Amino acid sequence: VFADEPNVPQALLDLPNTSLLPHVGSASEHTRRAMADLCVDNLVSWFTERRALTPVPETAHLKARP
Repeated sequence: VFADEPNVPQALLDLPNTSLLPHVGSASEHTRRAMADLCVDNLVSWFTERRALTPVPETAHLKARP
């Protein structure tokens, strides 16, 4: 992960002994399953409790309509 994705510093791109990869840290089966479960849990929470379990800061104040 780079601070300003997708803009990677040219100094890193120029290194001959470096392989830069996209953000693949979540590519395991276990992690993808956990992400899917969390997505479902967030949807259930949104429609039953009118709030997301893991809101991003920009939307933390929002509530679902009754």
